[in-house]
Amino acid sequence: MAFTENCAGPFEGGRMHGAEGGALKLRRIAEEIKECRKCGLAVSRTNTVPGEGNAENPDVMFIGEGPGADEDTSGRPFVGRAGQLLTKMISAMGYSREDVFIANIVKCRPPNNRVPDSGEMVLCMPWLFEQISAVRPKCIVALGATALKGLTGRESVSITRERGVWTEFRGIPMLPTFHPSYLLRAPLAKKEAWEDLKSVLRFLGRPIPDNSGRVKSNMR
Repeated sequence: MAFTENCAGPFEGGRMHGAEGGALKLRRIAEEIKECRKCGLAVSRTNTVPGEGNAENPDVMFIGEGPGADEDTSGRPFVGRAGQLLTKMISAMGYSREDVFIANIVKCRPPNNRVPDSGEMVLCMPWLFEQISAVRPKCIVALGATALKGLTGRESVSITRERGVWTEFRGIPMLPTFHPSYLLRAPLAKKEAWEDLKSVLRFLGRPIPDNSGRVKSNMR
């Protein structure tokens, strides 16, 4: 099953449409997500986690897998240990969290932080598609295999082989890289993740922060 074929979303013919302002549209989407009961994840959630950040054409939109325990409690994306590392990665690029937009493939925490199944992803990703339409990012960074799987519509992906290789999500340049939770388990991979983030900066015409020593320290 190809996820993107089963989630129509706000795209037609590879183009985005919609007249609402980004912030207004995101507030509407968040309210609709709060009322969603389409899959079993709604039963066990404490809070929905729609996403947050710059709603008006940010340079980067980071898309992860789904909320964990800390995110389920707070209603905010990437606030646990992995989120703290993502914040450091964003800072190392020269941005703040408020400069970018951060979201996930699914908006409710899967029980025991398991990977969301294909049915949950299919039902939830139209919300993400609407967010992308509202935000209009200059590029997308797909964090980890689940994000890459959902955004490409492929059942099988290899983040190890595909990280750092530019592709597109319906006309928007997209770069896959490792999920911060993986980097916590495999800190040696932070070097490769930083190379990916530098590729994003080069694409955007942004300066590469000087120097790697400071960056590595910031991403610990």
